[in-house]
Amino acid sequence: MTENHQENVPSRQRRRFAGISSRAYEHPADRSALVALRKLSGFDTVFKALSGLLPERSLRLLFLSDSVRVSDAQFSHLNDMLRDACYILDLEKVPPMYVTQDPKPNAMCIGLDEPIIVVTTGLVELLDEEEMRAVVGHEVGHALSGHAVYRTILLFLTSLAVKIAWIPLGNVAILAIVTALREWFRKSELSADRAGLLAGQDIQASMRGLMKIAGGNHLHEMNVDAFLAQADEYEKGGDLRDSVLKILNVLPRTHPFTTVRAAELKKWSESRDYQRIMDGHYPRRTEDKDASVTDSFRESAGHYAESVRTSKDPLMKLVGDIAGGAGDLAGDLGGKLRSRFGGGSGGSGADAGGQDGDAGKGEAGRAEG
Repeated sequence: MTENHQENVPSRQRRRFAGISSRAYEHPADRSALVALRKLSGFDTVFKALSGLLPERSLRLLFLSDSVRVSDAQFSHLNDMLRDACYILDLEKVPPMYVTQDPKPNAMCIGLDEPIIVVTTGLVELLDEEEMRAVVGHEVGHALSGHAVYRTILLFLTSLAVKIAWIPLGNVAILAIVTALREWFRKSELSADRAGLLAGQDIQASMRGLMKIAGGNHLHEMNVDAFLAQADEYEKGGDLRDSVLKILNVLPRTHPFTTVRAAELKKWSESRDYQRIMDGHYPRRTEDKDASVTDSFRESAGHYAESVRTSKDPLMKLVGDIAGGAGDLAGDLGGKLRSRFGGGSGGSGADAGGQDGDAGKGEAGRAEG
């Protein structure tokens, strides 16, 4: 083992995921939202233009000059966590990390050419070592997934939208892209939460960290089960008016609500997918070039269909009922067509009726998820 590798060995024994692809932990909604974002009219043009205009060098100089860079000499415990996370998730180049003075607990991974990680003093002071380890792994997950590029664009466009709000119609296109970016970034946070769990390998620490972000440093006053019960109540409570209010509340946010993140992560930690990763069965980065876009679409579509089918939210239940009704209607129509034309046309008529019936069943299957 080389000297460099010895320096990167985690402080306690954790499983390392050599060559792991970000596809292993990415939430299906993250991938599908990013694909949809790239298909947004005008996005490619804006992206290419912004890549040359974004003040990335200025951002790097700003943090270098007005924040504290994590190293063996400064915030050494955070530096150990950063190296650990990069070692566990097998991120070859350890990104620079800064601590910036801000009482609000926050962290971000930004940058176009190379990612940099920034954490606030409010976050460092709020979390214990294992909770912070999950956050650092979360940001390393962003870096491994390539999220930093789009986060940087989101920050720039949000600022730009404010500056040009006075221009008639000039703000509309920017706001459309900002809204799409926010929707994607909320989904990407779910992916990064999973990466944080893989790095820390302590679901209780991940839960505690999310509770503290929601309720502050009063852990003795909080309870994980009660906190997760809030997420369940939030999802299934209220009527259609509340469902609309939920959508309106989340639109301006870059992160999902904290109870929702906790519930999503707890569910994933108990899934077969997570256990397979922990057992060493996961996609490798060497296989990324062979990954099927069609399969990603299919997986994402299946996830959304399952989410609608199992959701307790009144609006999602209504959508599911409507989709189910459409499927039943298609099945009834196919049955009527078969009974009308299937018996008197010989073999070809039966074949045609069979194809119609299969198509009806297929549509019903897709509608119901």
